[in-house]
Amino acid sequence: MQASHPSCSQITTLRNTIVSCVTYPQEIRNMESEKHIICRHPPTYGNLITVLSIDGGGIRGIIPAVVLTFLESELQKLDGEEARIADYFDVIAGTSTGGLVTAMLAAPNKKRRPLFAAKDIKAFYMNHAPKIFPQLRGPFGRMMRIFRSMSGPSYDGKHLHEVVREKLGSTRLHQTLTNVVIPTFDIKRLQPTIFSSYEVKKKNNNTMDALLSDICISTSAAPTYLPAHFFRTEDCHGNIKEFNLIDGGVAANNPALVAIGEVSKQIFKKNPDFFPVKPMDYGRFLVISLGTGSPKIEGKYNAQKAKSWGVLDWLLVGGSTPLVDIFTQASADMVDIHIAAVFKVLHSEQNYLRIQDDTLEGTLASVDVATRDNLEKLANVGEILLNKPVSRANLETGQMMPPCDDSEITNGEALKR
Repeated sequence: MQASHPSCSQITTLRNTIVSCVTYPQEIRNMESEKHIICRHPPTYGNLITVLSIDGGGIRGIIPAVVLTFLESELQKLDGEEARIADYFDVIAGTSTGGLVTAMLAAPNKKRRPLFAAKDIKAFYMNHAPKIFPQLRGPFGRMMRIFRSMSGPSYDGKHLHEVVREKLGSTRLHQTLTNVVIPTFDIKRLQPTIFSSYEVKKKNNNTMDALLSDICISTSAAPTYLPAHFFRTEDCHGNIKEFNLIDGGVAANNPALVAIGEVSKQIFKKNPDFFPVKPMDYGRFLVISLGTGSPKIEGKYNAQKAKSWGVLDWLLVGGSTPLVDIFTQASADMVDIHIAAVFKVLHSEQNYLRIQDDTLEGTLASVDVATRDNLEKLANVGEILLNKPVSRANLETGQMMPPCDDSEITNGEALKR
């Protein structure tokens, strides 16, 4: 039987531990030490606005799942085994498979505690990914996959829809245990649709208060892989809104900047949930951004090959989808580069941690090779990643490089800090 929500004193202890290790003005620390922090909805019980962001990447979502398991175990060392990720982050953002992980971390069970512990997410991938992405075996398997891709999505999405609806039930966006931000893209309106729990708290915006299951199905609907998703919502006044959605990765595969933007909007609107924070006061943000691995080091595409590609080649060549690989990777890296630069300029680089692996090769770089062996190898990538040095995306080389002004600490050590 699960215990109640961690106590105010426990959370305050953790927050103070974090604050002592980040760039934070002395006068603010003094001010906070003189007052009692009331345990209310985050972030009013802490000094920092804490943001967790999880990229898209299909089955590669098992990589951040392993990292989150480590992080949650470290939090439990401080506050007991009932501590959960959602207890410590003011907002969790996720795109595609990251959106699914976000919902699993923040959706409530019947006792108003997180539906999943971080350690349960790996098992979810191991059990359900092979059914979501069934593999075509035998000598004609690859040929059948190509033929199927030409006539429709590679996968029908039925098992994904069933398991998401089963796990999330009737839970709606406003019911999450902490704030969540999940990007999708509306192909009818040709613009991003951001599902933000901050926004649905407004009484005049309840048509965005969709079922979490519909949001997860939508943000996971990767073009060529899974079918687009249509649904309607209706508010208490009878207003109906229609959604024609696909994978949020086409707009923000790395949703960290979207999450920061949502928080910044609340600060600008003087949301009373927030203590006095000035716009662009990045010293009050603590951002952890988790990637799902990158295949770019593999170098499987080049200009010599691509110069003769037509529409079909851009959609399917060598068993992969270049167009999807390119725009999702470009989105993720540009966000990392932008946030890292802004935090550095504002002398808050210690408050931003990006954990990403760019050495994936072969089937490890795919989003849908859901064999037991491949899933185990991806989980191992997550374990190894914890022992790799902290790094940043380098725009010139295209690789993740250690910051030139930081000591070579590992990702695991950075999470502990």
